[in-house]
Amino acid sequence: MEQQIIVLLTTAMGLGFLHTVLGPDHYVPFIAIARARQWSTKKTAWITGICGLAHVGSSVVIGLFGIGLSIKLAQLEALEALRGSITGWLIIAFGLAYLVWGIRKAVTYHHREKVMDKLENDSGDSVKKTYKQLIPWMLFVVFIFGPCEPLIPVLMTPAAKVSTAGMILVAVVFGVVTVGTMLLLVLVPQFGLQKLRFPALKRYGHVLAGALILFCGVGIQFLGL
Repeated sequence: MEQQIIVLLTTAMGLGFLHTVLGPDHYVPFIAIARARQWSTKKTAWITGICGLAHVGSSVVIGLFGIGLSIKLAQLEALEALRGSITGWLIIAFGLAYLVWGIRKAVTYHHREKVMDKLENDSGDSVKKTYKQLIPWMLFVVFIFGPCEPLIPVLMTPAAKVSTAGMILVAVVFGVVTVGTMLLLVLVPQFGLQKLRFPALKRYGHVLAGALILFCGVGIQFLGL
């Protein structure tokens, strides 16, 4: 039995890494928005980590309830597939909305700068703060719907046949590797992008971010990325 858990733990580490690297939705939105909004490394890491935990945690909860209630594996896989489809559309909608907003912001760039300067003086920057606070929550909602496809059928179900403790341990290892890989794939590019200084990025950075997120969603929904 111990040998089975060791094999599953090794598999969990490999799958946690691969499913993150091969899924651009795990890191592209964070890289794009962090660069466009000039997030600090600490803020980027915090938001990425929380969204990653929500991403893994939602699948773990479904797996625990599903296995505990003896729900058929096919039904759990169907539920995860549905969540994956919802996530793809949410990313598309988010990317499209961000792209449209970015284009509007770029077109009215100079005028908006003057308006926001006035708003900062008149209202203590409350308008900008309110909007900025929505972005992390939008990402959180997207990721809490996002399934970890291999977690329940490949890892949790086989581990549950050995022991409940083994199942939880396998899920934790998968989650740690997934979130750790997300942080690595987001923070390393962010560090490099912080060194680049292109004046046009200040005006068109949000357009680029929206386009990248939109293409990421299209790839997930229609190309199976």
